[in-house]
Amino acid sequence: MKALPFLCCLARPTALLRATVMELAILVGHLLLYPTGIQQEQHRALPGAPAGPDLATDPGPGPELAPAPEPDPDSAPSPSPSPSSRATLLPTEGRAHPPVLLLHGFIDNRSVFVLLRRSLLRHGWRHVEALNYSPLTCDLRKAAELLGRHIEQFCERTGHNRVDLVGHSLGGLIARYYAQRLGGDLRVRTLVTLGTPHGGTRVAPLMSAHPLVRQMRPHSDVIEELARPAPNCRTHFVCFWSDLDQLMVPAGTARIDHQDLISRSVRVSGVGHLALPVNGAVAAGIREALGAEEVSAQSAGATSVA
Repeated sequence: MKALPFLCCLARPTALLRATVMELAILVGHLLLYPTGIQQEQHRALPGAPAGPDLATDPGPGPELAPAPEPDPDSAPSPSPSPSSRATLLPTEGRAHPPVLLLHGFIDNRSVFVLLRRSLLRHGWRHVEALNYSPLTCDLRKAAELLGRHIEQFCERTGHNRVDLVGHSLGGLIARYYAQRLGGDLRVRTLVTLGTPHGGTRVAPLMSAHPLVRQMRPHSDVIEELARPAPNCRTHFVCFWSDLDQLMVPAGTARIDHQDLISRSVRVSGVGHLALPVNGAVAAGIREALGAEEVSAQSAGATSVA
């Protein structure tokens, strides 16, 4: 029995070394892909749908008549739409899965979601987009306001009233601020965060010269603001956190601890910070979270995927 603690001590350094090697490999691969994600994603109008505000100015032919959709709380039509309103429905109305918007982390771009996006599309999600915010962004609140404008356009393009969000690291914190503090819970059904410093991270103190990094520190004005009461927030939060995430210090900071929010934490073992958006087990967990019709307000527990 005395050998068990010794074996556990050996196992953790081995897992940490393995995760570190994987992080370096992913970093190299991501640096190669980074140039492909620098430009903002080009949005395409849906077949038979009018162009959104950021598409071509020529709306083209009018939308074709779509069949009456099945009831869906996340879609736009009323319970008994008139013939005229049915004629304006987009082809996505009544789909099981709301559209998904992906938001990258600090000094990154949408290329980090290449594998996750492919996974969602292969498993039945029809509308998945990734949003770039400027690397020169210096205020998380401004980034959250910009996110809100993009979500409005996203809803208009897809014909849905609500969307799901997946945010990696800082992207998750921006998305949470929008949902919790800017009324974004009216638009965001589920927010999945991957390695997001919900309680602030103490890693790399020398990087605090950057305003965004300071806002990610424990007890910053943004972190304190997110700790304030948030009654009636409708968004469901699912937080993936890893015991070997070396950028989340302490590791538990990637979990939401807020009595007003409907949240649950999913522990991922042996996965580093950069690996969270590309890990297969995490992708499966994200699909499960987004595919759920609704999350119980009492489900603020802790589960594990790896």
